[in-house]
Amino acid sequence: MAEQYPSIAQCAVLATAFKILLFPAYKSTDFEVHRNWLALTHSRPIRQWYYEDTSEWTLDYPPGFAYFEWLLSQVARYVDPAMLDVGHLDYDSWQTIYFQRTTVIMTELLLVYSLDRYVHSTPASAKQKSYAAALSITLSPALLIIDHIHFQYNGFLYGALVLSLVAARKESTLLSSGLLFALLLCLKHIYLYLAPAYFVYLLRVYCLSSKSILRIRFGNTVVLASGLLVVIGVAFGHFIYWQQVDQLLARLFPFARGLCHAYWAPNIWSMYSFTDRVLLLVAPRFGITVNATALNSVTRGLVGDSSFACLPNISPRTTFVLTLASQTPVLVKLFLQPSWESFVGAVTLCGYSSFLFGWHVHEKAILLILIPFSLMALRDRRYLGAFRPLAVAGHVSLFPLLFTAAEFPIKIVYTIFWLILFLLVFDRLAPVSSRPRVLFKRKPVTPLNRPSHIQDDQEVGLRSAQSILKRFICEITGHSGLSFFDALQSELDASDEVDDAFPDALKDPILRKVQFSTISRLDHLVDHVYEEFKSDFFPGENIVVKFDDGGRAPALVREKTKFPELVRPDGSIERAAFARYFVSFNNRPDEEAAVDTAHLTRDRKSFTKQRLRSFLKKTIDHEAWAGAPWCVKARIAEEYRISTDVPPHLTYENQMLQRKANMAIKKNDFEGQLVNFHPGLPQLKPKGPKNKRTSQDSALLNEAYQRALAADPGFSKIPQAIQQQHIEQLIKASGGFVQFNGFHPIAAKGHPKPPPPPPPPKYPIEDLELTPIRDKATRPPLKFLSIDAPIPHPAPEEPSSAILMRSVGPLLETWDTLNVYCEVFQLDSFTFDDYIEALQLTDDTYHCQLLVEIHCAVLKKLVNDVSDKNGQVQVSLPESNFPESEDSSLADESALGTPTPEPEVKPAARTTRSTLAKSEAAELKSSLKNGQSPVVETKIHRAAEMEQSTRSYDWKTRLRKRDFREGRWVYIVVGLLYQLSSDPRRRKTCDDILCKLAPPDQEATVETTISQYASVDINTRVKILEILCILSLETKAIRNYMEDCNNNMTEFRKEKVDMQRKRKAAMEDLRLLHEERKVLRPGSRTASPIQDIEEPEDSKMAGGSEDEAEDEDEGGMDSEEEAPHQGRSLRRAHDRAAQRQKRVEEERLRKERAQAEKAKKPSKQEKQYEKILKKIEEAKEQIREYEEEVVVIENDLREADCPRTRVLGKDRFWNRYYWFERNAMPYAGLPDSSTAFAGYANGCLWVQGPDDMERQGFIELCDAENAQYYKAFMMTVPERKMIEEGETHCFNARQWGYYDEPDELDSLIGWLDSHGVRETKLRKELQAQRDKISTYMIKRKGFLESSEEKKLVNGEASRMSTRTKTYYDPSAKRRCFAWSNLTAERENGHIHSEPKPPPVSRKQAKAAKKAVEEGRQTRATNRQGKPLTRQGIRYTF
Repeated sequence: MAEQYPSIAQCAVLATAFKILLFPAYKSTDFEVHRNWLALTHSRPIRQWYYEDTSEWTLDYPPGFAYFEWLLSQVARYVDPAMLDVGHLDYDSWQTIYFQRTTVIMTELLLVYSLDRYVHSTPASAKQKSYAAALSITLSPALLIIDHIHFQYNGFLYGALVLSLVAARKESTLLSSGLLFALLLCLKHIYLYLAPAYFVYLLRVYCLSSKSILRIRFGNTVVLASGLLVVIGVAFGHFIYWQQVDQLLARLFPFARGLCHAYWAPNIWSMYSFTDRVLLLVAPRFGITVNATALNSVTRGLVGDSSFACLPNISPRTTFVLTLASQTPVLVKLFLQPSWESFVGAVTLCGYSSFLFGWHVHEKAILLILIPFSLMALRDRRYLGAFRPLAVAGHVSLFPLLFTAAEFPIKIVYTIFWLILFLLVFDRLAPVSSRPRVLFKRKPVTPLNRPSHIQDDQEVGLRSAQSILKRFICEITGHSGLSFFDALQSELDASDEVDDAFPDALKDPILRKVQFSTISRLDHLVDHVYEEFKSDFFPGENIVVKFDDGGRAPALVREKTKFPELVRPDGSIERAAFARYFVSFNNRPDEEAAVDTAHLTRDRKSFTKQRLRSFLKKTIDHEAWAGAPWCVKARIAEEYRISTDVPPHLTYENQMLQRKANMAIKKNDFEGQLVNFHPGLPQLKPKGPKNKRTSQDSALLNEAYQRALAADPGFSKIPQAIQQQHIEQLIKASGGFVQFNGFHPIAAKGHPKPPPPPPPPKYPIEDLELTPIRDKATRPPLKFLSIDAPIPHPAPEEPSSAILMRSVGPLLETWDTLNVYCEVFQLDSFTFDDYIEALQLTDDTYHCQLLVEIHCAVLKKLVNDVSDKNGQVQVSLPESNFPESEDSSLADESALGTPTPEPEVKPAARTTRSTLAKSEAAELKSSLKNGQSPVVETKIHRAAEMEQSTRSYDWKTRLRKRDFREGRWVYIVVGLLYQLSSDPRRRKTCDDILCKLAPPDQEATVETTISQYASVDINTRVKILEILCILSLETKAIRNYMEDCNNNMTEFRKEKVDMQRKRKAAMEDLRLLHEERKVLRPGSRTASPIQDIEEPEDSKMAGGSEDEAEDEDEGGMDSEEEAPHQGRSLRRAHDRAAQRQKRVEEERLRKERAQAEKAKKPSKQEKQYEKILKKIEEAKEQIREYEEEVVVIENDLREADCPRTRVLGKDRFWNRYYWFERNAMPYAGLPDSSTAFAGYANGCLWVQGPDDMERQGFIELCDAENAQYYKAFMMTVPERKMIEEGETHCFNARQWGYYDEPDELDSLIGWLDSHGVRETKLRKELQAQRDKISTYMIKRKGFLESSEEKKLVNGEASRMSTRTKTYYDPSAKRRCFAWSNLTAERENGHIHSEPKPPPVSRKQAKAAKKAVEEGRQTRATNRQGKPLTRQGIRYTF
């Protein structure tokens, strides 16, 4: 990496120049404090340093800083001896100012050096970030304000801190780091805040073993303790000897100064003090007791204890406890994860905790957080997000230190400039966090190499991948399937074409017409405008004049006069509206004419609906709410001077108000009015406003009512103001109803009319909101694989074969993983039943190849072969509890050849059970001798002893050499699990397995683990396989396989689209051929025996044509004639036989005539007709081929979809339904597997219960929601679940059931409700997959039944007697023994559990290669001509 410019030294020089200019600036009392310490240390003996009190600014720093002041005083006496006089209080000569400020700048060089060391110690990939952090500290405004204006010596102190942190980066300099920090504590005791982090880190990394915290490095511990004692002894030795420790501690820890400093540091206690001040103001109003002695004492910052008026006083012990409690989580994490990054973070957080909760914290202590935090702020954006507000608030909190007007611009401008500059730089440099997000699967991405023509500092524009995808539509032409830039260019080109082609004279009137139009659809708007303007013409428009003799002439409209419509008084039209146009002819410029609309027309292509649509799409737009008016775009409206002010009644707010009013009117329509159904009487108006009635109104009401009863035609309307009183009288007299002339009673006001029925729901809706049907059939009962199912279930006879419910999920997951990635693992596919049977085996007399091969295949993917990348480990493992042996190191592995048997280890180096006992006895004896009590550790397994006893040939070495013979793969599993037990997340699971494979009461040998594995139950074996499969998913082989599958899916989708396009084109060709066939069809049908040919359809074509059906009929008739039916005699059987005989005879005569016609020479038309028929058949055959190709591609897509197992859907109670063969595997397993004859893979439909979130959110509701649901449906959701699911249930996601009968599947489909959202999708998916699921359910049932029959038949026949024992053929008793790993044999020449065969000669290899090639040639291939596999390709890893 090139040297950074400007360098840290150059920036320091520039900063120094600026700081020199600040020499005359404001200086605080700290300037006098340090001058007094110069004088004190120079003129007083050491014994009196911590007793001298001539000045109020006594020495309150540790002795190390006093020695530092004494060294400065030796130089100061040559500058100005008067400054070294203790009695010269507040002495500030220019010589003194220059000297003291210069010493601050000179000592700050230590910080510059430390930051330079920090940059050089950083890896090359992070040098730029460390350089930016170092510059930010060098130019820090906090150091500028505190040291160079306010005056202190923090620069060189933090230089020592940074240098100590840099030394802690390497183990070789850890001792230097500890000693530097001890020296720093002797200089300024405020760094005690950071001491806990140093103590924990040095203890864990330097004093304790990295392999075990119980192993102490006594040499390191002694050296570190000695160094610390030397440093502390040099600093404090004199005062300890003189017995001045009490006086020294009183000066260093002046607890009497109070909880808060004069300038409140922004911490917890400043908020506490502020709260006390506020309570003091409101105390009289609320009766709060006030401590009168504390009124003038609250946090003054001077010497003297502070107390609070209203709140309880805080003691130093309280602040210490709070500080320690807040630091404890950080220190625990540092002890468990002792990395350098964790150490710097712990230092930062310890400083932060002390700043927040410490006693008498100065505002300047914010540097304890900012300096170390700056070193890790660029680690990733999470850290930067926390550093940014802290940097702003921390620097602003220092502003009260400079309260003079002269320094105000300096602190404001410089701080703002620093914040803007470095926060922007940090924002550009901070990378995104590599820590994965929850519930988000990240796919590893390989970055592209930087092009050679692009420099490091060159900015490059990126184009989004979305702009390249062809998903965009041209808004003007409507063309789809375009990329973003193609669509943009199409719109620009079409816009120019529209402008040129559309008549200019029509643009302005059309735009004014559509402005604020409320016609919602653009199509309707186009139709409306076109109908209005197609017969209307405008000045300046080019038109065509039609003459009465039929002639035409182009012309230009010069003027237009419109005559309105005339209407007679009776409403009839006297004259329709019309227009007159004054036109001038183009080819006869001297001639003009006045014509009407009937004699004018436009060019046919100048004004069409298509052009009008394109013009409107370009010029108008509307918002995305219902009823929004169309508005002309602002640029075009400005060009044509069209107003863009939307009328008030068309705005969104008024439209919403109008809708609400309409709904209210509709809801209250005819309420409170008397409705009259008499044909001679009109209806009364709706109720109006209430008015005060008079006697005259009542009389008029009575008169009108009497006339209405007499059916008076003159009756028209009852006045609104007087109708109410009489209606009430009628209601009272009639008992609440009003009846007119025998009509049915009408509801009147005062009696609430029945509420309208609720609108029918719009299905589908939420499933649990559907009304339960109590008498409906329940869900078909589930079957369970486990013995602890939610219902009583008979337990199997063999305890070791009992499957627990917690193991069913991992059992399915591991089976699915091994079958989906069987090509990666080089395994033959196997059925789920064989998998369970193999895992249930407990007799070690039989060698089950399936059980052994799946373990060996997965283990081989975790660690490479010794000849492949030196046996590199492919997964991330926790740090081993024991150091790796030399044989397992990568350097030694590079020289190893083929796998060899386990080496014979020398007896002297071998650790056996007896040697371990001897070593333990020796340790016990030594501990007793030293007076230490022995520590008894309870052992739950002996995996550690097994690992230690074979350290020269550990599990990684054995796995690299593929030493799986005689069950030794079990030892590899034990070693792997023991190393994984170092991970706290996996510790309990691994320990549970290891206590069974390496029990504490048996010898720690390989033979023990092999015999123990033969007796463990299926649940433990499933745990082992689950851990191995999860680890295998991290390997590069699996990731590459998934990447290849994704690429294949992309190719398959392209092929599918291509085939569908070809099929569509073939369908169009077939349609044209049918049209041609109809034209060429001859008058008589003697030319061809082919009857009518079906027309093409958009859906799939039928399998055959009608002539084939006829041939089938003929064949059937012939067979009947040759072999008549001999069954039972039925009524009229002889009549039907005669009819059949007659049809056969007619068919024979028809064939003879057809043959005779064929013998004649056909005409030319008949030849063409025959040719068309041939082409039609060829086109149909081509379409069928395309359809078959689409089916094959869809199946390839299904099998390549391997990243995840897709769920079929969920039912109303959130149960998930899985058919594992749905994706990522063939329906019946690999076609060339050893057990392909079984004809199925899983053959069951699996049901999983709801997860915790779904159960708590939708089933187990709170009391209020349960009450609401019970009120609506008279049951709670759990009660409904128990009723509608029947006898069997799955209550959580760890419970699984299954269906294995087609009848159960049909019952399940019938149980699902198509009105629910979830069950609609699930029902649709089950109906689509129903035939396939049922097929493989039947195949599974048939295979299992036939296997049971074979067991019964062959059970005795398989027994063979020998002299010594009776031998049973395993394959006769167990189906899983029929499986063999043919895939590994084909690809490797041997199965995984067997060692690699010895190398063959070149001649034998050539012959074997030839045989393999011949075998490949004879193997079945797919449509691409490649070997028949799931995706049509063979993966090599």
